[in-house]
Amino acid sequence: MGKPVEFGIGFLTGRTNICNIINNCYKDMIEQIQNYPEEVHLTIFILYDLEYQHTERKDFYTLKDDVYRKIHIKYITPEDIEEEKKILKSRYNLSKSEVNLILGTGYARARNAIMYFALKRKIDYLLFWDDDEYPYANIKGEGKEIIWKKQENLLEHLNVIPYSDVTVGHRCGNMSPVPYIEFGKDEVKEQDFKEYIDAVSNEAVNWEKIKKNMEQDNWMAFAETDITEGKDKIVLKHVGIKSWLFGSGICINLTHIDKIPAFYNPPFARGEDTFFCTLLSEAKVVKVPTYHFHDSFLKYTGIVKGKFPKKFEKPSLSDEAIGERFLKASIGWIKYKPLLMYIMQRNTYLKDIEIAKEKLRNSIEKIDKIFPNNDFLCLVGELEKYDEDVQKHYKEYLKTNDVWNRIKIRMQEENYG
Repeated sequence: MGKPVEFGIGFLTGRTNICNIINNCYKDMIEQIQNYPEEVHLTIFILYDLEYQHTERKDFYTLKDDVYRKIHIKYITPEDIEEEKKILKSRYNLSKSEVNLILGTGYARARNAIMYFALKRKIDYLLFWDDDEYPYANIKGEGKEIIWKKQENLLEHLNVIPYSDVTVGHRCGNMSPVPYIEFGKDEVKEQDFKEYIDAVSNEAVNWEKIKKNMEQDNWMAFAETDITEGKDKIVLKHVGIKSWLFGSGICINLTHIDKIPAFYNPPFARGEDTFFCTLLSEAKVVKVPTYHFHDSFLKYTGIVKGKFPKKFEKPSLSDEAIGERFLKASIGWIKYKPLLMYIMQRNTYLKDIEIAKEKLRNSIEKIDKIFPNNDFLCLVGELEKYDEDVQKHYKEYLKTNDVWNRIKIRMQEENYG
């Protein structure tokens, strides 16, 4: 009998909802791996960011005693990260600035840190799972009925990842943190909102997708029955500039680490999964038939406790938390837009970035008026700044992967060679 499969789940989080997810899903996780034909050891990595919502350490240590007894839990603390930086500098002859590109908090560095710690523990396969996603699918029934189906997210990835470099599931639920806007009543016309979305748009957010969301039931995307029943067989994809993945719900084959790039995002930006994809063109990526329900505004956290909503409510502009979430997302998007454009459309970058700036200037005051407690006007300056720094960020993007390649080659030799 061969050695057990080492399977990891990576949670990078700034929200304490992560404990709610683990406490209520761990039994199902264990049941899934027990149904796999080989012995599987499960490790959950939790890397928390106390600055994101001004939380305290104790907020992330509320897992049930039974979780610790049944699953290996590895917290990646700030002290752990600083210690590993010292090791990387001395053992791999890296500079302080180089190790800071790989390890730390923030979207990309946190994902890299989890990959790094998983490699150190000789994890074979690592599934990233976000703190606003639950392993359930919402299916449209007859009339307005919502049918909920539990998803075997670990097992579906386990069945395929040994033969792939990356596997990825599907998403349903609230697909983006864009609130519902009732044009005319909310002092903004559809064309104004279109220009705004065009200005902040990226590979995941664009007017066509937002418009489609607006036409769906209260801003929600439903799961496809064929996928939830496994009838939609695995689809092979070569991911790169023509197709994109999202950071949560992807599983990485760490025994094929030579095919796995680093995550990167410009400072305080989003887009870490996007820039990861730009370097995945040679990898074998497989889509597997499992869903995560995306709860952008954390309105349905009871789902993991079996409290399934019978209807969905539109994310209202009157909810201050929704405006704040949308602003944070918009800032994250606008800060990585220049670099994405620079990578994807270098020849027309100067023209295209000016068009984005003009659309933002034309729409931003109208958008700002409907969110009186949030400063959307700051986006103009952010776009200007990140445009000015685009070549600097491009060099960092390349450097990050250069450093990662040096680290992972050494670690691969030590672990699997």
